[in-house]
Amino acid sequence: MTVLDARALGRATLARQLLLERADVPVLDAVAHLCGLQAQEPQEPFVGLWSRLRAFDPAVLSDLLTGRRVVRTHLMRRTVHLVAADDALAWRARHDAMLRQRVLGVYRRELGGVDLDELAAEARTVMADGEPRSMTELAQALDGRWPAPGPRALGEMVIAALVPMAQMPPRGLWRTRAGVRNVRLSAWLGREIDPPSQDGCDRVGQALVRRYLAAFGPAASADLRAWCGLAGLPGAVAAVREELVTFRDERGRELLDLPDAPRPDPDTPAPPRFLPAFDNVILGYHDRSRVIDDAHRGLSVTGARIVLVDGRAAATWSVEADTVVVTPLRRFSRADRTAVAEQGRALASFLSDHGSDRVRIGDSPS
Repeated sequence: MTVLDARALGRATLARQLLLERADVPVLDAVAHLCGLQAQEPQEPFVGLWSRLRAFDPAVLSDLLTGRRVVRTHLMRRTVHLVAADDALAWRARHDAMLRQRVLGVYRRELGGVDLDELAAEARTVMADGEPRSMTELAQALDGRWPAPGPRALGEMVIAALVPMAQMPPRGLWRTRAGVRNVRLSAWLGREIDPPSQDGCDRVGQALVRRYLAAFGPAASADLRAWCGLAGLPGAVAAVREELVTFRDERGRELLDLPDAPRPDPDTPAPPRFLPAFDNVILGYHDRSRVIDDAHRGLSVTGARIVLVDGRAAATWSVEADTVVVTPLRRFSRADRTAVAEQGRALASFLSDHGSDRVRIGDSPS
């Protein structure tokens, strides 16, 4: 069985994630291909798409949100994702059990005496008027009947798990600061959520396997589970296995992939790319060594914005007074500094609406 080293896996990841070359595809198609973008920080998906698409116009993504073609909702790993509306409706029921368990993992003691089905039914009744509500407002409408858990536990359980919700614009629009206002996902999109399969065939799970590999492969089953948070996908993997090809990584793990998906030569040049906080390319794997060294793995869960150089995490970045500030994690060559500065200037211009192209690169660590 062919062994793929970290460099080969890294190049495949960059190609699937539209980071090896910027793509000429519509914004909606890019969001769907990527299986959504993690989006608890509302402005971060704009940077993620700027790094992936040629001539990306942030107004297009805002229009997709207001036009209800993409939606902000709790989905994979119980985190807020920006996903295509069709995917939100198709995938949500398959995530129900995981979402409940993840909220219970935090609030099991507070919610110990609550019948979750009754709570869900009451919350749907409250939300039936179509009025957008904050989590606090919804919890206040419920805690008269369930005062013991407290508003935070009630609100988290309802909004993140029991009742599929959409976060309404202006939350998530370009250059807009707005609090979270929730409406029922089906009401917002004007379509009901796809029901779970009744014949025992996990078609949604199988679709998730294929979609994940198209955007993240080659990958192990553990990587798939780490991305979506779903534990019950071995059957879906088994059902589609004959469609797939297999490899091994340097640790001996079996890697699955679609036969015709791109696996570029490991020596393919990889330009610097500026990633937003919690980007797919960092969080989409259990084994993140294809893009980030173990010494820096902790950055992937702290919300650090990462700069990829030659396909690997080589720096963090931030913005200060319209200046993109790059802090290297390793020594940069002269060519690295030049290429990172060029991308940094372009990013500064994007973020400032062409008002600044300033970039500052700190000293490399000794």
